[in-house]
Amino acid sequence: MLTEAFDYVLPPELIAQTPIEPRDASRLLVLDRAHNTLAHRTFRDISDYLRPGDLLVVNETRVIPARLHATKLPTGGKAELLLLAKRGPTTWEALVTGRKVAVGQRLALVGSGTDEGVQGSVEAITPAGGRLIRFDQPIERHLQGLGSVPLPPYIHTPLADTERYQTIYAREEGSVAAPTAGLHFTAELLQRLRELGVEWATVLLHIGLDTFRPVSEEIVEEHRIHTEYCRVSDETAERINRAVAEGRRVIAVGTTSVRVLETAAQGVSRGVQPWDGPTDLFIYPGYRFRVVDALITNFHLPRSSLLMLVSAFAGLERIQHAYAEATRLRYRFYSFGDSMLIL
Repeated sequence: MLTEAFDYVLPPELIAQTPIEPRDASRLLVLDRAHNTLAHRTFRDISDYLRPGDLLVVNETRVIPARLHATKLPTGGKAELLLLAKRGPTTWEALVTGRKVAVGQRLALVGSGTDEGVQGSVEAITPAGGRLIRFDQPIERHLQGLGSVPLPPYIHTPLADTERYQTIYAREEGSVAAPTAGLHFTAELLQRLRELGVEWATVLLHIGLDTFRPVSEEIVEEHRIHTEYCRVSDETAERINRAVAEGRRVIAVGTTSVRVLETAAQGVSRGVQPWDGPTDLFIYPGYRFRVVDALITNFHLPRSSLLMLVSAFAGLERIQHAYAEATRLRYRFYSFGDSMLIL
């Protein structure tokens, strides 16, 4: 399958630069696969499409202040780090910008000083062109003071409140990007869904590099997705398996929740198994979904693995038509943009 099949033209002014207020005021494009129809609603109307017994599965990851400024030792040259994934007690994979940041280069994080502050050393260059950096102490406790939340590169407007790039149920720190399908939920909407009888379960996937990178290979099948950590607890697996056994719908909130669920379903005849470890599951058209019955998602970048996933779920022609309609009707795209419900 050719990667160019997942390309499309988007007017730049449709890339949302700021989040809408309130969260659930975003537009909702409802794609009904069974009837091959589109409906145009507001996200708070999603309750009209959910029913008692539905199980919403959300990713409770929290975005860390992963963007760090550093100086090169001993020269004092500037460098910027974007932490991508923890690879050891004090080792992180990172994207590094700056001139000649080679293996062995010592770095001092700006704001920490160069004597008693946090320092690190470049241990290796990764196959993707990033760096493995070993810090002289665990970095997590310093991130709030030294780091900033890394917004996607297509967002150019500063964010007044960084909590707007977190879901209201974000709990466990570890992502460099938000699971943006969940940004539309408010506490009031969640309460209304609970009163409706909609159930709730949490999974975890710490989002890494592939959120920002388009697929560069010409052939989709030749792409290899980056490994990300994910988890399905015993309790969540039990809730999902009960829903599956009872014929109730499992509705994934976001593509990251899909990847966790489908990873945990591998090798299982029905339902999921508890999971705690890496996933490199790459979902594109032709994939047979094992657990997910419906999907809440945003509008994704051209040639991205996320667009390929939703095309696998809904069908490429349906997604192409939906995106064309969303563009014609001036929907807002990407992280702070509008949403889709695929039934």
